[in-house]
Amino acid sequence: MLIFGDNFEWSFCVHFFSFGRCNTISDYMINEQIRDKEIRLVGENGEQLGIMSAKEAYFKAQDAGLDLVKIAPTAQPPVCKIVDYSKFRYEQTRREKENRKKQRTSETKEIQLSPNIAENDMNTKAEAARKFITKGNKVKVQLRFRGREMAHQQNGVAMLQAFCGKLEDVAAVDKPAKMEGRNLVVTLAPKK
Repeated sequence: MLIFGDNFEWSFCVHFFSFGRCNTISDYMINEQIRDKEIRLVGENGEQLGIMSAKEAYFKAQDAGLDLVKIAPTAQPPVCKIVDYSKFRYEQTRREKENRKKQRTSETKEIQLSPNIAENDMNTKAEAARKFITKGNKVKVQLRFRGREMAHQQNGVAMLQAFCGKLEDVAAVDKPAKMEGRNLVVTLAPKK
């Protein structure tokens, strides 16, 4: 059993265990949290108000009925702005949401072929690859060799070239054909 003396600080214990779950900490320092000696102050309309102490800037923000927010903490001196903090946070979350909408994640889709695939099946796979590429995804085409097929790798290279030829109007070769174990692999990306 572990017994702590009278000098044990319970506050450390409470903060230590609640640290991972605390979501109330803001991304920006506001009002009294700003403790820099001097800051560069920007007014509510974007005008430069100069370099002053954080306390003086805080009083100016209070006089305007707004909040003092540190927007560039790494600048020398740090930049603070007089704004309505709730509106500022709303605008920030709205901008982040719009940026997430504009981001497109491209996936890499895989298509597998064999060296003795029929022409019709190859056309079907090429059409599937065309759909993936037109949606903005990359396509990884694998030609798997089994057993004695390894002795005729040149046929596989010719087959992959023919496959890429069917898609050359919408795709470009991102990574040229190379062997990965028993597979011959080529990666196609949408043309820009």
